[in-house]
Amino acid sequence: MDNWRKSSYSGPDDGNNCVEIANSPTHIAVRDSKTPARATLTFPAGAFAAFLDGVRGDDYSTVTDFARFRG
Repeated sequence: MDNWRKSSYSGPDDGNNCVEIANSPTHIAVRDSKTPARATLTFPAGAFAAFLDGVRGDDYSTVTDFARFRG
């Protein structure tokens, strides 16, 4: 995946302390911007969408909750 992007909430003072995402038609990839060459987590697009809906609804707020959506 080559279309990595940072959150629009990431400002100049954040440096490289961000999470980046890239998407394809079927999957979403997540990586740490401090170490982009290291491990990437990949999730089915539907599972990632459900996670985001949960975060917006404040249902899922921990990494453990996020991990359970991984398909």
